[in-house]
Amino acid sequence: MSIRLVIADDQAVVRSGFRAILEDEPDFEIVGEAEDGVQAVAVARRRAADLVLMDVRMPRMNGIEATEELAGEIDVLIVTTFDLDEYVFGALRAGAAGFLLKDAPPDTLIAAIRAVGGGHGLIAPEVTRRLISRFAEVSPRDGTATAEDLSDREQQVLLLVARGHTNAQIASELMIEETTVKTHVSAVLSKLGLQRRVQAVIYAYETGLVTPGG
Repeated sequence: MSIRLVIADDQAVVRSGFRAILEDEPDFEIVGEAEDGVQAVAVARRRAADLVLMDVRMPRMNGIEATEELAGEIDVLIVTTFDLDEYVFGALRAGAAGFLLKDAPPDTLIAAIRAVGGGHGLIAPEVTRRLISRFAEVSPRDGTATAEDLSDREQQVLLLVARGHTNAQIASELMIEETTVKTHVSAVLSKLGLQRRVQAVIYAYETGLVTPGG
């Protein structure tokens, strides 16, 4: 079963570049392109997309606003230039399934799409700490979620998720089955009232369970 993709970026050369990388993948189907957030939302819905590769800075409606429009309906993978975008944290809080840099290698982009398409959130490991340390202090949580009800094992899993570990890496470190890791991750999200893995990462940093560089 293929992943139906929409590429949303205000630069035609970027859209063409992504298309060139992705269109030969047998499990990807590019069903549309958009040059702003309004088009991204409309095209994604009209073409029944599974995932939108979403730039942040676009005219008419930016990526964070478009992400809010699509939250809970169509997955969004933010692909952007980190140093220029101060809205990325908000996009993740709005429900984006992942975050990736535009200059990521092609195989990383392809793997990220497959991960998000398979229901696994993703933040590029090389920017996780930079992302959270930059934005956590200015975006405090409302205090409604708590980690007090997590078991010791669930807290261990949450900490490793926040440090960018995959399920396989967590399983290896804790010496448990990968299916057990998935069960723990699902329990963590449920107990904290979160929908996505990336939101668990943000939660861990915002609440001080993990500190940048720690």
